[in-house]
Amino acid sequence: MKSQQKYILILGLIFFIGLVITYSNHFNNGFHFDDGHTITNNVHITDIKNIPEFFVNPKMFSSRPDHWGLRPIVTSSLAIDYWIAGGLDPFYFHLSTFIWYIVLCVLIFFIFRKLYDLTINHNWTIYFSLVAAALYSLHTVNAETLNYIISRSDVLSTLCIVLSFATYIFYPKLRKWYLYILPAIIGVFAKETMLVLPILLFFYILFFEKELSLKEILQLKNFKISLKVILHLTPLVLSILIFQAYTLSKAGSISGFSNPPLYYMMTQPYVWLHYFLSFFFPFNLSADADWTVFTNPFEDRVIIGFIFIILLGYTIFKTSQKKQTRTISFGLIWFAAALLPTSIAPLAEVMNDHRMFFPFIGLTYSIISGAGILIIKATKKEDTRSSSFMNLIWGSVFIILTAFAYGTYQRNKVWENGETLWYDVTVKSPKNGRGLMNYGLTQMEKGNTKVALEYYEKALVVIPYYSTLHINLGIVKGSIGKISEAEESFKKGILYDPHSDTPYYYYARFLAKKKRFAEAQKIAEKANNITSYNLNTQYLLMDIYYNLELWDPLRKVINHTLKISKNNKTALNYLKFSKKKNSKLDMFIQKTKASPTLKNYLDLSIQYYHDGKYKECINACLEALKIDPNSHLAYNNICSAYNVLGEYEKAIKACESSIGIKPDFALAKNNLKFAKSKIPK
Repeated sequence: MKSQQKYILILGLIFFIGLVITYSNHFNNGFHFDDGHTITNNVHITDIKNIPEFFVNPKMFSSRPDHWGLRPIVTSSLAIDYWIAGGLDPFYFHLSTFIWYIVLCVLIFFIFRKLYDLTINHNWTIYFSLVAAALYSLHTVNAETLNYIISRSDVLSTLCIVLSFATYIFYPKLRKWYLYILPAIIGVFAKETMLVLPILLFFYILFFEKELSLKEILQLKNFKISLKVILHLTPLVLSILIFQAYTLSKAGSISGFSNPPLYYMMTQPYVWLHYFLSFFFPFNLSADADWTVFTNPFEDRVIIGFIFIILLGYTIFKTSQKKQTRTISFGLIWFAAALLPTSIAPLAEVMNDHRMFFPFIGLTYSIISGAGILIIKATKKEDTRSSSFMNLIWGSVFIILTAFAYGTYQRNKVWENGETLWYDVTVKSPKNGRGLMNYGLTQMEKGNTKVALEYYEKALVVIPYYSTLHINLGIVKGSIGKISEAEESFKKGILYDPHSDTPYYYYARFLAKKKRFAEAQKIAEKANNITSYNLNTQYLLMDIYYNLELWDPLRKVINHTLKISKNNKTALNYLKFSKKKNSKLDMFIQKTKASPTLKNYLDLSIQYYHDGKYKECINACLEALKIDPNSHLAYNNICSAYNVLGEYEKAIKACESSIGIKPDFALAKNNLKFAKSKIPK
């Protein structure tokens, strides 16, 4: 017995080290997609004192009104990460999620061992449990959840369900005190999946404590037993419903329900089959799939999906007949029950890879149960009792776990930054307009406007009425001088999403950059009327009011910003200079004198450029280069200034220096091309 415990500890340590190595390349991966409005642009997570209000104010979950909701456990954990990191360092956010993930995997091991011991009378069950927990922890599909920081909601809600389940099965004497309900209540504040827990407990009690098969459960003579179990679990169900009703009432409405319910549910059986196959072959994972609902009930995929559901139900029914195989049945019930919430609600996305996170606990348990039973049966034969057979088993386990770990490590690379992630989406989901747009956005950020426009045009074919796409089209067209087309795109962005602040903000920002401050003021104020929690809008209004010398409105915006973001440096700077009523350039000069950083010198150079002071722009860049001689931005700004001054030889030299530092810097390449075109041949 002691030797077995020693082996288990050694194996457990090996698996833990393997898990850490597998995810070692994900801790510095960036923020993606919905992380923007829930984390990077969410001013409320910047102050840990906001935590109590997270439980009552749905506006604090997101900077976007269409995503307001109540998931205070998630938002609180993000605020704690921000507080520990001292800012938006993704390392601490990923580390936090990873720690919760480890706790979840440890709990899964103990639950698996308990359930195996109840049905499979063999001293190898502890090894089955350890391998199952290791398989789940290393599974490639789970990388989609762990890399997507806001999907921590899946990790926390699943952890709460598993913790409630573990409390119930390990401490039966405490059931009368209903302590197992407490983690479930906490989980309600993480995600709307907690009603799956009573389903799991219902079948656990009947399968493992009452020792009934599914056939026996359906018999009339056992109706009283089932009814007693239902009544026993009623306090749990009511508690979940009460607190879930509270969170939903606070949210007011649930965003993301946009598919026709009938078509959506008709599509889900095939989605389930896709999830099931992904457990064995996770080769085509995509951060944003391009699946759409099936509208023809006689389509092959609909029929195949329903055949899969029938086979799944049949397998659950048959494997529940014997005590030993009941583990397989229960694992498949877990898989199916965990998929119900996202299969019933007609969400905008037909499928998402992170939806497999919770269901795969049950599927892992079921698959390892089946494999374990086969191994036990095989070892009863004399010709399989040799050490070579066991070496084959452990060798197979090692190969399988290594393969999944390798796949996870590779997926972590995909999630490294926006460019790598969205390029992968365009390859895996070429019909996803949002993926095409987001990859174009990464190219626009690099200055590759031609490539960005190409992908935006591709996306326009797929999603012609998507507001965000038209906003990005406006930005890129504005950057290449197509002003009228840019304005038309911004206006379409507003037309297709008039209740969101986002299109108003970007149109106002565009107008402000063109020095059309009076027009920008009206549009920016509309954005602010929709939500006053977006700091970008506050900064834009400060800039507009400052340029228009509207001091009273400026102070109101400053005071509001300082109220929601205490000691905000931008607001404090505007407050300081609004009192003196200095020019914007004066503000940048004073700011740079007070803090002569690379960023401040670059910002000052841009302001000099906008004010037509090109020599001063160059001098500010030269100061920036003293701080960082490898600043490609400083050299590019020098190039731009020399181009305007007509000193093209100097412009070429500066641009070549910029490109020498950053060869893919498209903006410098464009400036270099312009300068060379002006040199007489």
